[in-house]
Amino acid sequence: MAKAASKNAKVKDAKAAAESKNWTKVIRTVRSPKTGAYTFKEAIVHKDKVKEFLAAK
Repeated sequence: MAKAASKNAKVKDAKAAAESKNWTKVIRTVRSPKTGAYTFKEAIVHKDKVKEFLAAK
């Protein structure tokens, strides 16, 4: 018979889940000046910083 999870463990997981919803994976295409080929630059950024990441070159 399996042990039941404690109440404290559930609270910590809920806090971590709520915190993780504030992060977003952003993928940007970057063109190589040497070959002209496109590459992808991806990063996990806070949802408030997405526009800054896309605007940076």
